[in-house]
Amino acid sequence: MKILRRIGDSPRLRGSVTGESCPDIFELNDGNFAVIGTEATAKLDSELPADAARADYERIVVITRETLLRAKRDIPDA
Repeated sequence: MKILRRIGDSPRLRGSVTGESCPDIFELNDGNFAVIGTEATAKLDSELPADAARADYERIVVITRETLLRAKRDIPDA
């Protein structure tokens, strides 16, 4: 598994110059995506809708709205 490219703008371009808030999205060579975000599994697990599930090895992470909106242009349609 390798990172192919960043999706959206870098944290620096989004205004993070301290490195303290660096959510990020990356496209992987297998077609999947990796996300750097704030771990929020304990806080949000009970909020998942009835038709959603999380495996023991999966975590819920939160990224900023700005991170996802700036990534939208780089997310492939297929």
